[in-house]
Amino acid sequence: MKTLSILHYLYLGFAALFLFDAIEKWNGEGYDAYISLFFSVLAVAMFFFRKKFKKRFKDRGKL
Repeated sequence: MKTLSILHYLYLGFAALFLFDAIEKWNGEGYDAYISLFFSVLAVAMFFFRKKFKKRFKDRGKL
């Protein structure tokens, strides 16, 4: 279960990877950078989504 609590930080790693890719593409072609930016924003949103639901399920047993 400890692995699942650490696993949502992997989304931040993917966001950084896609952001780096978007910057590289923006300097090169420019038109393919939007897809990488979309995935970067999506990964950050998934990080906060997973973090929120982890807290919600953790607090569920404290009634």
